Amino acid sequence: MTDDSIAPFFSLLYEVGIINQIGTAFLESRLPKGLLVSHFGVVSHLIRVADGATPLDLARAFQVPKTTMTHTLAGLEAHGFVEMRPNPSDRRSKQVWLTASGQQFRDDALESLAPLIATLAEQYSPERVAGILPDLAAFRAVIDQLRNEPT
Repeated sequence: MTDDSIAPFFSLLYEVGIINQIGTAFLESRLPKGLLVSHFGVVSHLIRVADGATPLDLARAFQVPKTTMTHTLAGLEAHGFVEMRPNPSDRRSKQVWLTASGQQFRDDALESLAPLIATLAEQYSPERVAGILPDLAAFRAVIDQLRNEPT
């Protein structure tokens, strides 16, 4: 590939990275003390995908070491946002279950984003944003698949 054909891909990854950094900083500044975007991400994942994931499942989903995920889950459990239960199909492992407090944590975090969303909506209609999403989701699906291929 030529530099000209690589440039749009690099620019897309670069812009998405900056958007992620800004969004992370914006959200973390509004979360309760001691909680991070990683905590919000796990709770959102449990809501969006399903309760009952194992710590290893979550570590794989977030592409972090199991020890990192265990630390994140310990913080969520200390706040009462998740419960760790024995895995009924394998008593050696545990499953992660969201609590009502965990759901409320996510709802409160989303509500804290309302001012940002209102400001964005002044320049980007919900329809315009909805129009961007299919291409971004498709791109994400492709790069998600590629991350598992040998380098």
